[in-house]
Amino acid sequence: MWIDTHCHLDASEFDADRDDVARAALDASVKRIVIPGVERANFDTVRKLAHRIAGGAYALGIHPLFTPRATDDDLRVLREQIEASLDDPLFVGIGEIGLDYFVPTLDDARQQFFYDAQLKLAREFGLPVICHVRKSQDKVLKGLRVNQIHCGIAHAFNGSFQQADAFIAQGMRLGFGGNLTFERARQIRRLAAELPLDAIVLETDAPDIAPAWRYKGRNTPDQVAGIAKVLAELRGIDEHALSLGTTANAHAALPRLALASS
Repeated sequence: MWIDTHCHLDASEFDADRDDVARAALDASVKRIVIPGVERANFDTVRKLAHRIAGGAYALGIHPLFTPRATDDDLRVLREQIEASLDDPLFVGIGEIGLDYFVPTLDDARQQFFYDAQLKLAREFGLPVICHVRKSQDKVLKGLRVNQIHCGIAHAFNGSFQQADAFIAQGMRLGFGGNLTFERARQIRRLAAELPLDAIVLETDAPDIAPAWRYKGRNTPDQVAGIAKVLAELRGIDEHALSLGTTANAHAALPRLALASS
């Protein structure tokens, strides 16, 4: 059994064959797919999709890349949506939230405002977070510390070993996906091979971050199985042990996911 802890299955790239993609994942033993929200406009979409597909789950949040068009009122709506979802077994946390310093046009103060506000919601409701950490590991970590958040996932982790250790010490798991399948991605492969197994969760970020065998193509959640095979080889363990470990890690990072799976 595999868990894709981060998949944008609601993206337009899947409009033509979304249900087929979900079935293919299930056939590849990907039993859970976590679909994070990215803005107010898709909160209802990810919820409905999580309930429609087998193994679906969802998070709600405002992604840093969507902060230029987000309004302060979106935070009010997010709070209402969180409150309305607390009794929903498929709702697993707040995400995708965070900071992005790869895109130069983003307003730093604006994205920081939304990140901080959503961390406060996570603390208030006792929910884990799924964090976007692209070129922002230290500032994302600072927010987690200030708001005393000790549960969640640092998605698509690509930092240093020191930063990895700091996230782990904070109680976070680190998400690894298609990037580790590229031989030239030496730092990510070292992290994936050498970090404690109980710190790692699997993800695709589909339709993005496709593995090497789909370079520049559309990524899909069924690719978790192939990514896991590469990770098992890097770590020198069998795939069954990796499946057990990463499944337990996903449940620890997103505790409501374990309840939804029971």
